[in-house]
This record gives sequence, structure tokens and C-alpha cells, in this order.
Amino acid sequence: YNQLNVNCVIACDAETLRNATKIILPGVGSFDFAMSSLNKSGMRKVLDDLVLTKNTPILGICVGMQMLANSSEEGSLDGLGYVDGSVKKFNREQLTDYPLPHMGWNVVEQSGQDHLFTNISNLERFYFLHSYYFDCAEELQKIASAAYGVNFTCGVKNKNVYGIQFH
Repeated sequence: YNQLNVNCVIACDAETLRNATKIILPGVGSFDFAMSSLNKSGMRKVLDDLVLTKNTPILGICVGMQMLANSSEEGSLDGLGYVDGSVKKFNREQLTDYPLPHMGWNVVEQSGQDHLFTNISNLERFYFLHSYYFDCAEELQKIASAAYGVNFTCGVKNKNVYGIQFH
């Protein structure tokens, strides 16, 4: 993880997380598995304090982005609720010519000039692997979208909270 010459620490406990000045929340697997793992880790309270009280920047990636929502159709647990919205499953009936999961490179359209995309041209391609998408409740919190049979939000922002569906 030091290929970019960036100082970083992998936080496995609340005490290590407490000192974070920026946070990347990756996600692997299902929504409930990821939320359950976070809740059991003892880091949830510290994470909430850092993000909601201290305004520490956080970037959720893939399932990490989905965890930022209030809820997900993939599970029954509550999400973090940092960005108002819910995670929905792609409708197979609308995607008859598109296999699920959505896997591969896809063009991402930026919704404006957000600093997350500094030095990244609009309509660049990124890698996706997912069957669920973030249904953002606030139009102004959508910062990127993609098309896979239907248009879907693949980037969200709420103050210091960012999420991207792609890798």
C-alpha cells in the first residue's frame, strides 16, 4: 500500500482509527456482512465521531459507498446514513441485454466540477463490479453517474463524505 508514497495505516481497532485525518472505507461482499463487520469491530462510534463531528473526510468505495446510505435492499441492517438514500438492486427485467453483476469498464459522467475528480477528465472509464446501486435522495449529492442499460448514480457527496461505486 505504499506504492504511491502516501503515508497510510490500516485501522483494525478504534484506537488506531481515532488518529485518522482521512478515511477510505472499502467494501467487499454483501451489505449486511460489511455493516455487521464494522459494527462488531468496535470502530463504529469512533467512525461516526470522526465523520459527523470532526468532519474528517471519508471516501467509501464499492460496498463502502453503499454503506454510506441509510439502507440496502441487499440486507436488513441499517447503513451509516451519512448520505441520504438507499441501495437498490438493478432490475433484471430492465437489463435483459445486460448480465448481472455489472462487471467491467464503464464510462463515468461527472455531474459538475467536484475536487474529487481533479485531473480526471469527464467521461473517463472506471472498473465496476456490482449488482446494486445507490439511489440518492438529494439530486445535489450526486456527483457522478454511469449507464448500464439504465442510468445510475455511481458517485455521491455530502459535505466531507464521498462515495464511488467503481474501483
